[in-house]
Amino acid sequence: MTVQHVGDAELHFWLTRSVGKVMGISFSEAMAQGRLSAQDYASLVTACRACALVESCQSWLGSQKSRAKSPPPGCANAKALGSLARSH
Repeated sequence: MTVQHVGDAELHFWLTRSVGKVMGISFSEAMAQGRLSAQDYASLVTACRACALVESCQSWLGSQKSRAKSPPPGCANAKALGSLARSH
């Protein structure tokens, strides 16, 4: 059995939230509108915790000057974030 190491929950919560914000996504609003469940949100953070691209994600976030149409390259949550961005 392979043990998968995951990153710090707080760091990845903020990375997930920050990427969403840069893409124009409000997770609170999406949950209030029924477009995202609390479990789905937790799954986004968990997927982020398993991602090995933390440094490139942080660099990408630091370089954003306006709304991004897509998450950073290789983002584990690209599909879900893209869907949330299109649905609001």
